[in-house]
Amino acid sequence: MTWQVTEPGVYDGMPEDVYHGDPVPGGSLSASGAKKLLACPARFDHDRQHPPAPTAAMELGTAAHKLVLGKGAEIVIIDAENYRTKAAQDDARAARAAGKVPLLPHEHGQAEAMAGAIRRHPVAGALFDPKRGDPEQSLFWFDEDYGIWRRARLDWLPRPAPYGQRMIIPDLKSCTSAAPGAIAKAVANFGYHIQAPWYVDAAEALGLDDDPAFVLVFAETSPPYLITVAQLDTEDMAAGRELGRRACERYRDCTEAGIWPAYAEDVIPISLPAWAIRDLEYA
Repeated sequence: MTWQVTEPGVYDGMPEDVYHGDPVPGGSLSASGAKKLLACPARFDHDRQHPPAPTAAMELGTAAHKLVLGKGAEIVIIDAENYRTKAAQDDARAARAAGKVPLLPHEHGQAEAMAGAIRRHPVAGALFDPKRGDPEQSLFWFDEDYGIWRRARLDWLPRPAPYGQRMIIPDLKSCTSAAPGAIAKAVANFGYHIQAPWYVDAAEALGLDDDPAFVLVFAETSPPYLITVAQLDTEDMAAGRELGRRACERYRDCTEAGIWPAYAEDVIPISLPAWAIRDLEYA
């Protein structure tokens, strides 16, 4: 099947590689793309043409998504203790080349334990209840304010909420620590405050809900596989929406000009970080 998106809507069954490859003629902007674009347009333009390979941590998270959501790339268990042997490395490469996720046995055990913890959690388990929603939904819409196409790949799209109830869009994140302080840092480091209003905008633009909520489900990757469900406050959502607005404007302007600048075009002044100055003082 050839995927090409020319009409706004929710697209079920779209392969992940098709979504990330961008099936919109002329291009569209995603939340992850917006984060890169804000940091460096040239890096954004390069990475969308040459997607970086997934890391081991990303593959573990992808596997957990598959086991929780019931949809995603096939998992292949590599019969080895580690990747030190050429045979194990070759098997992993072959799996990735076939669009599958290679995992060592102990990693597969981790992913299964994470999925079990999520299903048992009173809030997370209800949010990902297969009777109440659908996994891996691709949303596309044309933003009239900026004259650009935007897209979002939702881990989980809840079915229309009963009258008077608010739609809650959950997004699953694997992490080393689900402690409140650690996940606050993760939100800042990975730009989840940009993703949150972006997904809300997607649901509103397509008429799925007038005022949807967005929550992050953090799942630890090691025992005891603790879970934290978090929602950003009003101020952080507003800050993320403002950053998304700037990304949309930059995407529009760079697309129209055909120019994707690097970090800086001119000579810029730089200063040593504070810790380096302190080291000099005590040298």
